[in-house]
Amino acid sequence: MMYLDPKADLTFKKIFTKHPDLLISLLNSLLPLSDEEQIVEIKYLPTELVPELYGRKNTIVDVLCQDVSGRKFCVEMQMEWSNAFMQRVLFNASKLYVTQLQKNEDYSILKPVYSLNLVNEIFEKDMPDCFIHNYRIVHDRDTKKVIEGLHFTFIELPKFTPHTFMEKRMSVLWLRFLTEINSNTREVPADLLECPEISKALEELKVTSFTDTELRTYDKFWDTVRTEKTLLKDRYEEGMEEGEAKGLAKGLAQGEAKGSYQKAQEIAKKMLSKGLDDTTIMEMTGLSQEEIKLLKS
Repeated sequence: MMYLDPKADLTFKKIFTKHPDLLISLLNSLLPLSDEEQIVEIKYLPTELVPELYGRKNTIVDVLCQDVSGRKFCVEMQMEWSNAFMQRVLFNASKLYVTQLQKNEDYSILKPVYSLNLVNEIFEKDMPDCFIHNYRIVHDRDTKKVIEGLHFTFIELPKFTPHTFMEKRMSVLWLRFLTEINSNTREVPADLLECPEISKALEELKVTSFTDTELRTYDKFWDTVRTEKTLLKDRYEEGMEEGEAKGLAKGLAQGEAKGSYQKAQEIAKKMLSKGLDDTTIMEMTGLSQEEIKLLKS
C-alpha cells in the first residue's frame, strides 16, 4: 500500500478537518492539558480570521475549533521555521482571544485560546534534548503565578525520537505518525495499525483515496517547499559570503591603520632625535601630545 505524507497541507487538513474525533485525540495528546481539562467535544470554526474593521490584516490557519466550554484551539503544520512564523502565531491567537467579547460584555466570560504548532524543522538548536516548547504568560521570578488566557505549544518534529520520549502513549503514536509515515512508506508498523485513531488517519493517507487533481496539488506543495528551502539556503550562503567579505575588509583596514600608526611613531622618533619640537612633530605625524610623550620615555 502507498501512502502520502501527513505533513503536507492537503493531507493534514483532510485528516484533521474531516474527523473531529482525530483532532480531539491529537489535541488531548499534545497539549499540556490536565485530566480535568481534556477536550470532549468540538465544533469547527472558519479558518480565515477576518478582521472586524475594514483594512485590518486577515490571516488563515490550518485548523480551528472550539470545545463545549468555549475554549478555542488553533492548529498549524509548518514546514519551515522563521521568527515571522512565531509572530504570526501570536497574532492569530491574540486575535482569537480579543474577538470573543462584544460591546459591554464582561471580561470574566473570556475563554482560553490554545495554539498548537507542529514544526518540521529544528529551531531551538541550543536545546537538543527538548522538542516540545510550552509558553504561557508567567511572572519573571515566580513561574507559578500565571496570567491565564493564551497558551502556545511548539513541537520540533525532527527532534522527536520515540525511544527517549516517555509521555502519554497517544502522544508518542501521533508523533510517530507525523514523522514516520511518508510517500516512501509501504508497510506501516503494527503498533500504529493497532491504534484505532492512527489506523483511521492512515486510511485517509492512502494514495487511492485521492483524485488526480489532489495528487497534483500534493506534488506542487512539496515542489514549493523544496524551492523555498533552496531560496533560504541561498540567502543564508549569500549572507555568510557578505559577512566574510566585510570581515576581510575590516581586517585589512585595521591592518592598514595599525601599519600607518607604527610608521608615524618611527617618523616621530627620528624627529625627536633631531631635536624638533613637539608641536611640529604633532603636525607632521598626527600623533597626540600624550603619544609623543610616551615615545620620549
